[in-house]
Amino acid sequence: MKLIGMLDSPFVRRSFITARMLGIPFEHQSLSVFRNFDEFHAINPLVKAPTLVFDDGEVMVDSTHIIAWLERIAPPGKSLFPSDAAALRRCLQLTSLGLAAAEKSVQRVYEMQVRPKECRDPDWLRRVEGQIRDTYAVLERHVGDADWLCGARPTQADISVAVAWRFTHYSAPGLVASSDYPALAALAANAEALPAFMAADYS
Repeated sequence: MKLIGMLDSPFVRRSFITARMLGIPFEHQSLSVFRNFDEFHAINPLVKAPTLVFDDGEVMVDSTHIIAWLERIAPPGKSLFPSDAAALRRCLQLTSLGLAAAEKSVQRVYEMQVRPKECRDPDWLRRVEGQIRDTYAVLERHVGDADWLCGARPTQADISVAVAWRFTHYSAPGLVASSDYPALAALAANAEALPAFMAADYS
């Protein structure tokens, strides 16, 4: 299998890290949906990152569905989702919040870096930035005393939240201060020290 997309995308990065942590072999091809549009289009006419290319040439898009497939083919005992119902509910809840923070951060990037300055909507930008801060505030309240969000080892919640946190800091420096979300910042630091995260580093 081949994973297509840039690691500075939170959705590509969570897919990459998930595959690494599940022990699934894959090849990564770093293509930009902007700079490498034609090359990406030749692989997947949707030009959507991440794209997972199967060995038979078929493609799958959307990180959540890609991760669902990776979970399906992972070796026994490797799942990044808890088996206990209550823990699974918490994991899915916090994963969804991490994805919300990532999605709003990407929307901000498009508003600030893709849309021409004279066409930007300041009211929309304030709304998106407020949603980013509010999402991290909710997540901060859910971080407990343990190293990880849903048990003794990292889960998909930790991956998605930490990836979103890193992307927000990368794409919008100063928007969220670590001092305002100390538990969340510590969680992200723990995650970024994991080998799978380090393999997906970007600057």
